[in-house]
Amino acid sequence: MSTWDTLSSLAWLVEAGADESIQDSPSNRLMPDGVHGNEPRANSAPVDRREVSSKSDRPPLIRSGIGTAVPNTEEAHLSAAASQNLNQLRLAVETFDGCGLKRTAMNTVFADGNPRADLMLVGEAPGAEEDRKGVPFVGAAGHLLDRMLAAIDRDRTSAYISNILFWRPPGNRNPTNEEIALCLPFVQRHIALVRPRVLVLVGGIAAKTLLSRSEGITRLRGKWYKYCPDDSGVPVDATAVFHPAFLLRKGHQKRETWQDLVSIRARLADRKVLEEDI
Repeated sequence: MSTWDTLSSLAWLVEAGADESIQDSPSNRLMPDGVHGNEPRANSAPVDRREVSSKSDRPPLIRSGIGTAVPNTEEAHLSAAASQNLNQLRLAVETFDGCGLKRTAMNTVFADGNPRADLMLVGEAPGAEEDRKGVPFVGAAGHLLDRMLAAIDRDRTSAYISNILFWRPPGNRNPTNEEIALCLPFVQRHIALVRPRVLVLVGGIAAKTLLSRSEGITRLRGKWYKYCPDDSGVPVDATAVFHPAFLLRKGHQKRETWQDLVSIRARLADRKVLEEDI
């Protein structure tokens, strides 16, 4: 092949996106530098693979509920458990660098509303508008959520709102199981510190994560569950509703959501009467 043909082929490959070269044989990263494949380096002692993969050189690994090794989860658990109030928890979340989403987000979105309210809502993840303002549920879905709250005589002064994730996934994609596992210790501590009378899980991801269920939101909504956010053994009444973003696309599901809201209002009233009687 002529030099011109070689250069032309190279230019074509670069234009096609092949702008990096690789070796003719695979590299064994467990072997010393300069040794490729499975060939040992001459006049050198074999490498002890146990030393190369020593646990002391790795971040702590904890198995998530999906059976995937997730680095930094132990750090999240320790940091969340050490938080004795919401201010400490907010600081712990803001200073936690174990989740890669933080590097692509504009703001940490912690919570909004009244933390002393008897009603707490936990959604899925911040969107673009929430990421810009650092406040959950302020976009189009947030406006619909405000209307849903108003339908049962509530607003952000009588409800407390947060999410499973504290940082926006790029492009509003669904969060990965690893990202959820890293944020979950903070979410559980968040609920334990607020200790609402009623916990509303907004959307399928929030419902499946906190209820540890595999069913979709259509099957999970409309029912009541006992949710324990910590080891105290004191459960919180929990239910699930469609996410407002889903309702914006599927308006015919609003009838079911109205039934859920009526049920939430009744449960809040029942709990209030029960506590007054006690």
